[in-house]
Amino acid sequence: MQVELYAVNAEATQTIAEVLAQLLEPGAILLLKGNLGSGKTTFVQGLGRGLNIKAGITSPTFTLIDEYHCGRLPLYHIDLYRLESSQVGSLHLQEYWRGADFPLGVVAIEWAERLPTSLQDYLQIEPIPLSIDTDERKIKFSARGEAHTKLLEKLADAATSRGWQPRSQPG
Repeated sequence: MQVELYAVNAEATQTIAEVLAQLLEPGAILLLKGNLGSGKTTFVQGLGRGLNIKAGITSPTFTLIDEYHCGRLPLYHIDLYRLESSQVGSLHLQEYWRGADFPLGVVAIEWAERLPTSLQDYLQIEPIPLSIDTDERKIKFSARGEAHTKLLEKLADAATSRGWQPRSQPG
């Protein structure tokens, strides 16, 4: 399943993320894809707001992983920009979604295309700038796996109830 939503500015991008955050359950894996400046970190900031995380969220480009345990669910914000795919395995990221060594929460991975293996269940989020002069974006969501497909269906319903007119596509 795929859904597209449109945001006229950065605040609207964060509002969409905030609505998604209210639907998230422990174990959610969000893979953020997009070029530099596309709005990935802006989206995660909205997620944090929706999870009632009061700490300021910035891109963990140099720290690689920021953990926030002070909201409704833990948020693990991961940025793989500075790594090659061959380096990512040594981070043992699967521990964040297994829930064995860390409390199960929400895993948001920027530059997720650098993951060395593909996951079976996730929600991919791709903010796409529509203009170089504005913060207007199309945000493409695609789900893989039963849990994340149900999550995306809930987001589409929430968007419709807010009058956002999502565009949905099967597959």
